[in-house]
Amino acid sequence: MFDTLIRRLLAPAPDRLPAPEGRLAMAALLVRVARADGRYDADEIAHIDRVLGQTYALTPFAAAALRAEAEGLEREAPDTVRFTRALKDAVPLEDRLALVEGLWSVALADGQRSDEEDQLLRLIARLLGLTDPQSAQARHRAGGAA
Repeated sequence: MFDTLIRRLLAPAPDRLPAPEGRLAMAALLVRVARADGRYDADEIAHIDRVLGQTYALTPFAAAALRAEAEGLEREAPDTVRFTRALKDAVPLEDRLALVEGLWSVALADGQRSDEEDQLLRLIARLLGLTDPQSAQARHRAGGAA
């Protein structure tokens, strides 16, 4: 599935992602945001596992396995623009709003808000078709200040 997803993301016009690949792509985006500030610590990893578990009703073991696979995909994945556009086409708007909230919660999991994470999340929200106010609302729901 990993190689197939990479090929889809690298295609000139990526196809709509099937559900398993969409989950993996969303998990990889969570990892990308967590790594944006150059730190990827146990708190962020645990938070990604919780977000995945809650979002997809996964056991802790299954969420950790999905995250571990996503770590590899994130390292191999194309640039954030192409990666996120493929997700936009694959994920309904309400799920994209929830994804951005999950991304903010991961970015804030280490108790710090970096410029790199802010910039990446602004880009991702726009590429997912969300407005700045929608992203700000998601950040507030995730526990971040203005």
